[in-house]
Formats: sequence, C-alpha cells, structure tokens
Amino acid sequence: MQEKLSWKSKISFGIGAFGKDMVYAIVSTFFMKYLTDYRLADPVFVAVLFAAARIWDAVNDTFMGVVVDNTRSRFGKFRPWILIGTLINAVVLVAMYADVDLSPVRYAVYVGVMYVLWGMTYTLMDIPYWSMVPALTSDEHERNQISAIPRFFASMAWLVVGSGGLYIVKYFGGEDKTLGFSRFAIAVAVIFVVCSLVTVFNVKEKVVATSDDKEKTSLKKMMYVLFKNDQVLVVLLIALFFNVAYQLSNSFALYYFEYVCGVEDGLFSIYTAVAGFAQMGALLGYPLLGKKLSKKLLFILACVLPAVGYLLLLGAGYVAPTNAVFVALCSVVINIGIGFMLVILTVILSEVVDYGEYKLGSRNESILFSTQTFVVKLAGALSAFVSGIGLKAIGYEANEVQSATAVAGMRIIMIAVPAVLMLACLLVYFKGYRLGDKTYRRILAELDERNHAVNEKVLETDTGSEKLDDGGLM
Repeated sequence: MQEKLSWKSKISFGIGAFGKDMVYAIVSTFFMKYLTDYRLADPVFVAVLFAAARIWDAVNDTFMGVVVDNTRSRFGKFRPWILIGTLINAVVLVAMYADVDLSPVRYAVYVGVMYVLWGMTYTLMDIPYWSMVPALTSDEHERNQISAIPRFFASMAWLVVGSGGLYIVKYFGGEDKTLGFSRFAIAVAVIFVVCSLVTVFNVKEKVVATSDDKEKTSLKKMMYVLFKNDQVLVVLLIALFFNVAYQLSNSFALYYFEYVCGVEDGLFSIYTAVAGFAQMGALLGYPLLGKKLSKKLLFILACVLPAVGYLLLLGAGYVAPTNAVFVALCSVVINIGIGFMLVILTVILSEVVDYGEYKLGSRNESILFSTQTFVVKLAGALSAFVSGIGLKAIGYEANEVQSATAVAGMRIIMIAVPAVLMLACLLVYFKGYRLGDKTYRRILAELDERNHAVNEKVLETDTGSEKLDDGGLM
C-alpha cells in the first residue's frame, strides 16, 4: 500500500502555488491596463502582442512537456525544472515591469520581447509543477486534497495581488504608477523564488512510473497520446471555455469598475478580496463535498454559480453600480463556482492521466499537463485579444469619461461573454466526459490489479535469478 503524503508535503506543494500565482496574477490582472493606461500603448498593439506570445507558447508548451517527460534525475522529473524555471522567470518579470525610459517604438520592441520571454520561462516551471499531482499520490481522496490545497494557496495569491495590488503600487511609487509597479514586481519575484524553494526541497514523487514510461517520449508518441486518449480534448475544451471566461472577467475588471461603475480602487479591491475568500472557502470545502456529492453535481455547481453571479452583477450595474454590498454578493456567487472549477479541472485531468495508462499503457503526466498550461495561455491570449480589440471597437479612450456605447460594450465583455462560456463548459461536460465516479473507480481497480501482477512477475524473476546465482556458487 502506498505511503500517505505528509501534511508537510501537502502544504509545501501549496506554497509553491502561492508564489507562482502571485506572478501570474500581477501579469494577468494588471499588465494590460499598465500598458494601455500608464504606458499609453495602443490597445490593438497589446491585443496582437498577447495573442502572438500565446501562439508561440503552443510550440513552447508542447516541447516542454516532452522535455519533462524525458527527464531522468535523482531529484525526479519535475523538481529540477521547477527550480530552473522559477529563477529565470523571476528575472524576466522584473525586466517586464522595469521603469525604463525608451521611445514608444523602442519600448514596444522591448516589452514585446520581455512578454514573450515571460510566457516561455513561466512554462518551464508551471508544467512540471502541475504534472507532479498524479505522481504524488494515486489515492482518490488524497488527490482531491492535493488538487485543492495548491488552488487554495493560489487563491490567496490572487487575493493579495488583486485586492491589495493598487494600494501596494501607490505605497511603492506614490503617484508614479510605473515606478510603483516596478517595485511591486521585484517584491513578487522574491516571494516567488522563496515559495518555489519550499516546494522543491519538501515535495517528492510517490507514484513510480510504469515500465512503459521509462522509454523516451518522442514527438510521435506525444501526438499518439493526445489523440488516442479520447478524453483529453474534452477536458481541454472545458478548460479553454472556463479560462477564457475567468481571465476575461479578471483582466477587464479594472476597466469595468473604473469606467462603468465610476470607482476604481474601492470596488475593484472589494470585488477581488471577496473573490479570493470565496474561492478559498470553496477550495477548503471541496474535499469534504467530494465525499458526499457526486463529481457531476459539483461540476454543475461550478458552471451554474458563476453564470448566475455574472447576471446578478449585470443587474447590480444598472440598479446600484457603486453599491459595495451588491458587488460583494455577486463576487461570492461567481467565485464559489470558480473555486470548485479550479479543483475539478485538476482532478479530471489527473483522471485522464490514469485513463491514458489504462487505455494506452503509459501515464505521460507532463504531456497531458503541458496541454493544460497551453490552454490556460491560449485562453489568456483570447481574453486579451477580445479585450484589446473590444476596447478599440467600442471607442474606449484611456483616462477619459466613456461614451454610452463604450459602457455597454464593457458590460458585454466583462459579464455577458463569461456567463455564456461557463454554460458552454456544462454542455461539453455532459456531451463528452465519460469518466464518471463508478467508471473511474473501476479503471483504478484494474490498474491496481495490473501493477500487482507486474510486481509479482518481477519478484518471481528476481527470485529465479537468486537461485541461479546460488547454484553457480556451489
């Protein structure tokens, strides 16, 4: 029987998510507005830059998944890359927000290069980090925990950066927002490195790869794994719809609360602070609810609650746009569902890893989790592209009072589109996902029988070899 994971390992794994999601939050939440409102970059330029960077990541993420799957070291597959990626990405983050004095054209080139490098180097540590989940435990309840704990820490990171970010920027830079963001990025980079070191030194792989997994992973095998495992594309489509909805509303919230509601710092901070606490509550409750409720029911809640919350936020925007209580209540409803979905996506992708071993004979964690990282980045590209092009199309003017058309367009981008995408997740799940609770447990039982048979065969072979050795000594 597999040894249970210690709480030290579980918490150390979660601390790594706190650091890396602080990095992702400062970029996802603020970088677009930093460029359009503080650096006065054209929204179309920003949209094209974000989309082009994520398209390049399609190649980068896939390549990184193969590299990690082929890694063999005494420290395991994952930890070396987590450490390397963290150190490089921290440096690039600082450079990306650096308060450099360049002409508009030179700055566009500079920030373009830095942003592409940021995406590439984030991949270096993000893929191996999440790829560790199915390698840490094969126990279903422990996997629910190990999926929920890092999401909890990640929500803490988003809470800190989202609710306190603008105040931290003001503290570091006063009225000079570019200087404030530069110093904020340095602080986040330092926290990132410390958190990753905690994970690297305290978390080790427990689930040993099968004999088939000891073979090198080739590009041909990668394509075989992705297309022969029929559940991969289903999960990735769900992840795409969810992440576009989530990232679009997150990245657009600053614009919405400043230009539609007329309050920047206060309402945005309340909305994101409540979001963080609601997500953490959902993440803490998920392992317990997972024992009492079916995965299907939890998935329904994960999709329906955000859709309802977005519609309530739309209504509040007309009735009482500056009412902090209404905004907070809407944020609670939205983000309880989002908290559930953050865990469920990790859980069902881990189930797809097991299903791949059941169907194809190999686990290939890094290949499958690299596709998730790519989907998250693709969603970021799509959300940024929609935001940037949308701002241009609706007639947005930075730091000015917006027209009625622009306000209506912001409501659609921030609220209506994410609500529709959350319901699309539900449709894909019911149409395509086949690993229900009973089916998945049957697969795990058969995998356990297979591995037991392989171990017995190895033991018999080793015993036979010992007898031969004894005979040779006589």
